Amino acid sequence: MANASGHGPGVRPQVIIIGRPNVGKSTLWNRLVGKKLALVDDQPGVTRDRRFGEASLLGLDFTIVDTAGWEDEDPASLPGRMRQQTESALEGAAVALFVIDARAGLTPLDEEIARALRQSTVPVVLVANKAEGRSGDHGVYEAFALGFGDPIPFSAEHGEGLGDLFEALLPLLGETPDAPGPDAEEEAYDPQAVLKLAIVGRPNAGKSTLINRLLGHDRLLTGPEAGITRDSIAVDWTWTDPKSGEARPVRLIDTAGMRKKALVVDKLEKLAVADARHAVDFAEVVVLLLDATRGLEHQDLKIANLVLEEGRALIVAINKWDVADDASALFNGIRAALDEGLSQVKGVPLLAVSAVTGKGLDELIRAAFSIRDSWSKRVSTGQLNRWFDTALAANPPPAPGGKRIKLRYITQAKTRPPGFVLFGARLDLLPISYQRYLLNGIRRELGFEAVPVRLTLRSPKNPFKR
Repeated sequence: MANASGHGPGVRPQVIIIGRPNVGKSTLWNRLVGKKLALVDDQPGVTRDRRFGEASLLGLDFTIVDTAGWEDEDPASLPGRMRQQTESALEGAAVALFVIDARAGLTPLDEEIARALRQSTVPVVLVANKAEGRSGDHGVYEAFALGFGDPIPFSAEHGEGLGDLFEALLPLLGETPDAPGPDAEEEAYDPQAVLKLAIVGRPNAGKSTLINRLLGHDRLLTGPEAGITRDSIAVDWTWTDPKSGEARPVRLIDTAGMRKKALVVDKLEKLAVADARHAVDFAEVVVLLLDATRGLEHQDLKIANLVLEEGRALIVAINKWDVADDASALFNGIRAALDEGLSQVKGVPLLAVSAVTGKGLDELIRAAFSIRDSWSKRVSTGQLNRWFDTALAANPPPAPGGKRIKLRYITQAKTRPPGFVLFGARLDLLPISYQRYLLNGIRRELGFEAVPVRLTLRSPKNPFKR
């Protein structure tokens, strides 16, 4: 494993964990790497060599280095040589995480390590580990005396304090290469992967007919009677883009029609509607199919809101366009009603199609691939915070009751759907209107225009609050 600490392209800065034996360094390393790779035991001195791992904390990426416990021993002895390994690791580090045991409080060895770190040029972040519950309060207060600023109350065992650690590391590490994301379950996005596309709508909107037209044969049973489809049916298909000739895999999911809840009394229909909602959960992009002869109804807006609440990318398609009356007025009316009725997302793609003639179907599939790209997009922490600084300068947050709301950083925590975490102080006072201002800016300026975006507020814990 390379030891470079530079910040050039593709090179992650190194963060080194330092502390006396048995303060939880390896547990912290495991927590940041996301896997239990380092051997952990109550016995001091389990770790003897430096151990490197790739860490991603809320989109901030770095190499995390676990070191042997710092022992006050003869340099020729094994503990002394372990200490020399730790000291040499400092030379390649961008940041040192100085870990103490909050339950045990400060020890003379902690103070010796602090003196050595003060002689180094490496920035130090002080982590008061094992601070869960109240048993570590005294040690957290004592840690202020070490002179490294506010200690971070932390629990490597339970994952508490990760947001505060991120806030401390961000200004020290700066922008790092993009990563697939901090969520251990989140896989890197592959634009060539199978597109999971569900078709939803009220009964008899033409969902099965549309899928049959795409497939080129009558794969699904259709007819004038409403409610023929009961089970959600998935069909694997390859779409060939007529413009580029590129063949792309699609999984089409046909669903049962969703009527108003009050009208659904038949047990089979209830099960079918529940199955349709379940299909939305497994889709990436959902097409809400409208009937041009009936326009946009309240039930359509309820279905659209359900899709957005589940975090799926949404496209609205007006079917039966070949028999629509006053098509231009119909399209403009539906556009205005969607913009007014779907407050959480502006500019949802609206297309006119015909399952009978095939009009607009290639544009529909092309739009589905495009919106999946936006739904899966990740922006770097540096790019995001450059936009954030501009947004704050253009419109600073209010000061309700004379209390200043301090907004510090923002990071993208996840994709599919995009989720962002905002760090600051007094965020409980931040008005909904200002949160909406930030969300609208993210959509407009960073390319998330027509997909649902989540914003979570995170204030650092105050160790004196209790």
